[in-house]
Amino acid sequence: MALSGLEIYKQLPKKNCAECGPPTCLAFAMALAGGKASLDSCPYVSDEARANLESASAPPIAKITVGTGDLAVVLGDETELFRHDKKFYHETAMAFTVNDDLADDELTNRIKEINDLKFNRVGLDYNIQLIAVQNKSNDAAKFADAVKKVKEASALPMVLVTEDVKAAEAALEVVGGDNPLLCGANSSNYEAMANLAKAKDVALVVKADGLNDLAELVDKVVALGHKKIVVDPGARDVSRAIADFTQIRRLAIKKKFRSFGFPILTFTSATDALEESLEASVYVSKYASVVVMNTTDKAVVLPLLAWRQNLYTDPQVPIRVQEGLSPIGEVNEKSPVYVTTNFSLTYYTVQGEVEASKIPAYILAVDTDGLSVLTAYADGKFEADKIANVLKKHGGEEQVKSRTIVLPGMVAVLSGKLEEATGGWKVMVGPREASGITPFAKVNFA
Repeated sequence: MALSGLEIYKQLPKKNCAECGPPTCLAFAMALAGGKASLDSCPYVSDEARANLESASAPPIAKITVGTGDLAVVLGDETELFRHDKKFYHETAMAFTVNDDLADDELTNRIKEINDLKFNRVGLDYNIQLIAVQNKSNDAAKFADAVKKVKEASALPMVLVTEDVKAAEAALEVVGGDNPLLCGANSSNYEAMANLAKAKDVALVVKADGLNDLAELVDKVVALGHKKIVVDPGARDVSRAIADFTQIRRLAIKKKFRSFGFPILTFTSATDALEESLEASVYVSKYASVVVMNTTDKAVVLPLLAWRQNLYTDPQVPIRVQEGLSPIGEVNEKSPVYVTTNFSLTYYTVQGEVEASKIPAYILAVDTDGLSVLTAYADGKFEADKIANVLKKHGGEEQVKSRTIVLPGMVAVLSGKLEEATGGWKVMVGPREASGITPFAKVNFA
């Protein structure tokens, strides 16, 4: 049973040093009780207290790292059941399959397809995280050889998908130092797999068909001394998977049920690429930490990654772009400056309309903490002096030969003050909506 904040506080050193983050030991104890802090943050806790508080200090969903270096993937470490309560922290890792029974040229092409799944949309980079090498050949040597070839051709961390202990051993000899995720413990091999994962210090996927069996199997693996676990409840039917994933998350967070306090891995089962993407989007929405897919069709992968991006942004913090002055097209002495805020939706809407006009111009993004134009103006974050200072700070005086600046029509009231603040620049009042930029530009700057 989880301890209360006061029960945890009794076992803390009571130094109130604030080295853990919170200002007092009591505040730290409350954060521990809520699963929103780690006991490792306290440098003075005794070994005895650490042992007593282990279950209380652990996050409701354990933190598991796969891979090393810049491409390492963090799974789990979540504290919320609903995104709007706070936010989700570690986005679902997308893994794409490579089968070890492919011919050499097919294997090479498959790895290249996966490596090429990189996208840039509205200024954001969308990437996939993992390659799942599957032991379809049932041959340990062939599996290890495929893992070696994947390692040589891709920097992405791997998921080693095999229930054969000998194949797992052979693969880990090749890639064990790269901290892969070993996927293959079940009721018949869990002891050997757990000992192998423990010896190589890698995370282990524990799979069982049904939640009761899964909880029992997880407890057996933990009893063997291995706690780096990812769970797979075995459901491949979407409706059952949703129910299982929700139950796992709810029990882990609301009831602190430790047997389910681990990240979830699942495999898609649809054969049609679009259906597979839709299936994966459901799993991303319903708490899966790793989704293993087959299709590498960019047309269906991009919308999936865009949905994931939206889900794993902080709902309380607007998405924003960097403040600055950006040329759009081959700017010249006639090119004006369109002023907007750094709210990404506003900025990229303006950018799209400026590009569509085919008349080169600059866009000045003013940092308004990610607020839209009218909201920022009402909040006092989009004022003439600030716009003028940002223009000067980012080289507007030197770059913009036309000395012409275009204000959004919704804040036309700023035109007089902006002309004064910029030292005599020509200030024009533009359209109220970005959709009016193209006709406005053709009339004034063509």
